[in-house]
Amino acid sequence: MRRKEAHETDLPVDRPMIDIRKGQILTPLVRAEFSQRFRAAYVDPAFRVEDPCIDRLEAIAWAAYSEGRKAPHRQKAGLAYANPDYELSTDWINTQQRIEAAQWRWADPASPPRVLLICGSARNEGSCPGEMSKTFRLLQIARETLETSGVEVDVLDLSLITSEYGRNIYPCKGCASTAMPLCHWPCSCYPNHALNQTNDWMAEIYERWAAAHGVIIVTPVYWYQSPSPLKLMMDRLVCADGGNPDPTTTLGKQATKAKEMEMAGWDYPQHLAGRTYGLIVHGDVAGVDDTRRALSDWLDWMGFIDAGAQARLGRYIGYYEPYATSHDTLDRDEAVQEEARNVARAVGKAVGDLRSGRLQAVQPGQPRPRPK
Repeated sequence: MRRKEAHETDLPVDRPMIDIRKGQILTPLVRAEFSQRFRAAYVDPAFRVEDPCIDRLEAIAWAAYSEGRKAPHRQKAGLAYANPDYELSTDWINTQQRIEAAQWRWADPASPPRVLLICGSARNEGSCPGEMSKTFRLLQIARETLETSGVEVDVLDLSLITSEYGRNIYPCKGCASTAMPLCHWPCSCYPNHALNQTNDWMAEIYERWAAAHGVIIVTPVYWYQSPSPLKLMMDRLVCADGGNPDPTTTLGKQATKAKEMEMAGWDYPQHLAGRTYGLIVHGDVAGVDDTRRALSDWLDWMGFIDAGAQARLGRYIGYYEPYATSHDTLDRDEAVQEEARNVARAVGKAVGDLRSGRLQAVQPGQPRPRPK
């Protein structure tokens, strides 16, 4: 009998062959290169008195890297999962439990209406620019409007990844493109302690999205696109649209298991669907409309409901004028300030209509023939 090759499976013959493509993996770091990278965090001369301690810490970190200890703290999944005895990351379980609690608060009709206000700019006065962003000022206008109407506001300022110690949003690793069930909800790619990919802010951000009845993204345009902090968050929210809520079904990150599940039929669950949204996109030369449309398309695809035409704002502030006086231009542009208030008013009203059932009643209920 011919021996089965590593890429072959026992799937029925009427299904496509499961093939895991290889060839891109990089050579692991050698000890000297690992040491150079590890010690880059300790170049300040003040650390020299602790060199013996740093030597010991480096040895521990090297062992974790060499052995691939991604999740040093693990626990049995429990009866809520397909494979109760499979050991999941304790970090992941804690994040999942917080999201579940946030989802219960969102669904509770007695909970106060809640809007997540997101500042997409990378600029703030605590980092190199030395000055607050116009984006944050527009966000504050929306915040005041919402709070005046009795809405509870949660401000997520993504610029903090440029100004706070240890504040990270790591990039999406593209698990969904191997197979959708390999993309776990919430993301299980981080933290990865073996690679020093820790302090991942998304563990908290997922919870804040889940708790919100409405979301308003306020963002500038950077080089015709969304700023990198905003795009990092967007990419990491791919698991909210089709992600697998049970990592035990794929035995962690086993690509073959995930491909088999997808080929057997995957329902692409929309974990954040049913919330409403608004947008405030501003720029100074180009790209406002393209960015606004891209953000609308993204949120629509995830099952969010737009709060109407007034809630999707795109404007130029100081068109082709100097950067140095752009805040003064915003001061004078009372029309765009009022339009920002209108976005907040529209979203606030939509949240009320959504929770009462009035907004949902007019939404089409047809299933997507191609849910990917």
